[in-house]
Amino acid sequence: MNIRSNPDTTLPAVTTGPLPSSRKIFVTPDEAPDVRVPLREIILSEGAGEPNLPVYDTSGPYTDPAVTIDVNKGLPRNRTAWVLERGGVEEYQGREIKPEDNGNVGTAHAAKSFTAHHKPLRGLDGHKITQLEFARAGIITKEMIYVATRENLGRKQQLERAEAAIADGESFGASIPPFITPEFVRSEIARGRAIIPCNINHGELEPMVIGRNFLTKINANIGNSAVTSSVEEEVDKMVWAIRWGADTV
Repeated sequence: MNIRSNPDTTLPAVTTGPLPSSRKIFVTPDEAPDVRVPLREIILSEGAGEPNLPVYDTSGPYTDPAVTIDVNKGLPRNRTAWVLERGGVEEYQGREIKPEDNGNVGTAHAAKSFTAHHKPLRGLDGHKITQLEFARAGIITKEMIYVATRENLGRKQQLERAEAAIADGESFGASIPPFITPEFVRSEIARGRAIIPCNINHGELEPMVIGRNFLTKINANIGNSAVTSSVEEEVDKMVWAIRWGADTV
């Protein structure tokens, strides 16, 4: 684990680096060769022939050694390309930052302005924007492909014992297939039984699906302070939440 700081300031650092005995890996779904889905690979026994264990990864780019974290520049907005590719959106001039956005604190306590500025997007009349709209129109989005791959932990073929394991357990009314396909994700969203929270202006997020026929997701609540914490300290609270498995914060 590496805790990096800016040598030109005394600001606290944001925690980065992989979890112990783990490394971040990426898998590419066959349906979208330009999409990279992150997983955490737990190294079980180096050199002993035991295969490493891929698990669901909620830690975001903060555990990716190839990414440099700078809270003032923000995270890479890779998903924005998917939104623009689908069309039906336009940029517009957002409102100016107001004192109440910083809790009406004085200049001494106000968070400094970020160096990265992105014009917000909005949907055009008559165009589909949300995952629900696409799902009900029979369209599979890259977000749906992404979450299907995450749910399967990167498997391209169903596990041999998946059907037996499902039959051996108690579903409590759920209807989970042995292998999650993008079409299954689409159909669950279209039926109103699942959601993918992904506003078009959150281009940096890694999509995940919430629904009874998918893996359980964890929401974490963290407190913050505009007068006793720096931006870096607040981000680090979030980082530790997602390092230990929070899907949403």
